[in-house]
Amino acid sequence: MKPIKLTIETQGERFYPITSQIKKAFSEILTKAGSSSGVLTISCMHTSCGLTLNESYDPSAARDMESFLKYLAPRDLELITHTTEGPDDSPSHLKTMLINNSLQIIVDEGELMIGTWQGIFLCEFRDRPHSRTLILKFQAD
Repeated sequence: MKPIKLTIETQGERFYPITSQIKKAFSEILTKAGSSSGVLTISCMHTSCGLTLNESYDPSAARDMESFLKYLAPRDLELITHTTEGPDDSPSHLKTMLINNSLQIIVDEGELMIGTWQGIFLCEFRDRPHSRTLILKFQAD
């Protein structure tokens, strides 16, 4: 089965909750799949944003995660030399290295097996707006 592309518009650095968009796109995949169980892989096609599956019930959790990454990869590190696209350039790549750019989620009987309080986030690390492309690929059992 061919993967599908999903575009997410961002408006600057923050965690964007995308669980509902992923579920909607996945429902399209399921209508064409021969099975309703397997693994969904979600890949982000960019080097300055990432994906995470984490606490989504309380919005303050996402803000804490954002702050934590800014603490780990601040813009004023003396070792940073890659600033071609601005002061957020290298720190965005460092944060992506920590977060990663793909998720694998088990699917059982058509349902994504994520916890009650978990949600999927696109983690944008650049200041300016971007169109981010995600690739969804379902591997049926």
